[in-house]
Amino acid sequence: MTASFVLPVIIALLFALVMSPVVRFLRRRLKIWEPISAFILVIGTTMTLIFGFYMLSDPISKIVNDAPRYAAAVDAQLRTLQNRLERLQSAQENMEKTAKNATGGAGPNAPDEVVVKNPGLVENATTAVPTLLASVGFTLVFLFFLLASGDLFYQKLVRSMPTMADKKRALHIAHDIERELSRYLFTITVINACLGIAVGTLLWWVGMPTPVVFGALAMLLNFIPYIGALIGMMIVGVIALADFGSLSEALVPVLLYLACTTVEGQLLTPTIVGRRLEMNAAAVFLSVAFWGWIWGVVGMFLAVPVMVAIKVFASYVEPLGPFGDFLSAETKRHADEDD
Repeated sequence: MTASFVLPVIIALLFALVMSPVVRFLRRRLKIWEPISAFILVIGTTMTLIFGFYMLSDPISKIVNDAPRYAAAVDAQLRTLQNRLERLQSAQENMEKTAKNATGGAGPNAPDEVVVKNPGLVENATTAVPTLLASVGFTLVFLFFLLASGDLFYQKLVRSMPTMADKKRALHIAHDIERELSRYLFTITVINACLGIAVGTLLWWVGMPTPVVFGALAMLLNFIPYIGALIGMMIVGVIALADFGSLSEALVPVLLYLACTTVEGQLLTPTIVGRRLEMNAAAVFLSVAFWGWIWGVVGMFLAVPVMVAIKVFASYVEPLGPFGDFLSAETKRHADEDD
């Protein structure tokens, strides 16, 4: 599929925009050749991914192995709800009996029921892991070539512009996208890491199992605005329900998770990120929904960084000014509106 090729390319481009200032700094200050610094950064990224996966592999395996128990806990709660809706169920059964009597029941010529068995978790993982590893490998190799080329991209960009004004504008756009995206991703990563530590600590305090996994999950999911927090609370709620056995007790870790994400989203992020990079909430939600529809979960992670790049680009192109203004958190006020 197209996404299997386009997604690694876009991820590599985003990482290259974030890491390019580091490569230039090492070249200018420490006189380190670009391919060497690119190799160090790519190897460092690879080792970080491997180390994180290794540290979380045992707790994640425990959660996966306990999945039947979590499903049973949810099923028990659903059965309790079903019992409370017994009257509605009886009415539904009566309607089904009436429909069968009207059609004469299931005769000998009734079509056989066809049951389609979906592949299990192991089969899905066996199929997905090689594809995932190939995508990660392609992303890292392409990232290395992008970083090793140094300022070649900017040189080609400047040469392709017809006039000097266009050359300067293109260079300003590229540098601004690089600077704003680097600043945004670095700041959000630090904020999300603090959120993960807070969530993991509070869930450990209330006795949740594998709080490290929930902290890491909260950090990763918070890169997806709004939807990520809901997914995290649902996962925490299901596991808490299985471990605590009571719906009221299971609500405690969910509410703690909600409190952490609320403080982060309403106080911490707006204060640290600032108005310059703050986005229109409706535009952010539409971006997450759109890219999630196009590229799935990975598209949700990429939605805001892509939105930041588009916003910076629109600020330099006059016809796209209203669109860039829509993406911003606040509307620019004109002089005639202040009179």
